[in-house]
Amino acid sequence: MQITPLSIDGAYSISPVQHGDDRGTFLEFFRGDLLAEAIGRPFTPVQGNRSISSKGVVRGIHFADVPAGQAKYVTVTSGSITDYIIDIRVGSPTFGQWVAVELDDVTRGAVFIAEGLGHLFVATSDQAAVSYLTNDVYRPGKEHTVSPLDADIALELPFAADALLLSPRDTSAPSLSEARDSGLLPDYEVCRAHYAALAGE
Repeated sequence: MQITPLSIDGAYSISPVQHGDDRGTFLEFFRGDLLAEAIGRPFTPVQGNRSISSKGVVRGIHFADVPAGQAKYVTVTSGSITDYIIDIRVGSPTFGQWVAVELDDVTRGAVFIAEGLGHLFVATSDQAAVSYLTNDVYRPGKEHTVSPLDADIALELPFAADALLLSPRDTSAPSLSEARDSGLLPDYEVCRAHYAALAGE
């Protein structure tokens, strides 16, 4: 398994080693010890989620309050998505920047997304099944969203706007600047202190 840091602090791509023969394929899609070594702290899953999405469905930009936040380990079990990680931590040197990773059921890669980062994906196959592990349970009052169509973030989405399917919640979400001005976004230094606490520092 290869775990590679991305251009945003706290974001990683994971490439598993696949072992195939005439019976099929075997791989380790998650290794807590290797991930902890790469990110410098443990990631202990306490909830597993799965979403099934039609082509063009957009889920995000979602994030949770820090602390406690909700780190995610995301992989695709069927189909394909374009996965986006957006730095929405106020004070971060990469605030407002994003990275995109293609995830599918052929390469069977994954991404790790630290607490405080924004997350979004778009289903690019006719149907995509996305599974993700989180280190905290869903807490409705502490979960938020930023508009995936915010022109200041300028995500390069795989389809034109009229081919995208958004939930009412995501459609009506504030822009990044509106969320920042209202005090909704995580603070970078608070996030860093949270990561250090999880590392036992």
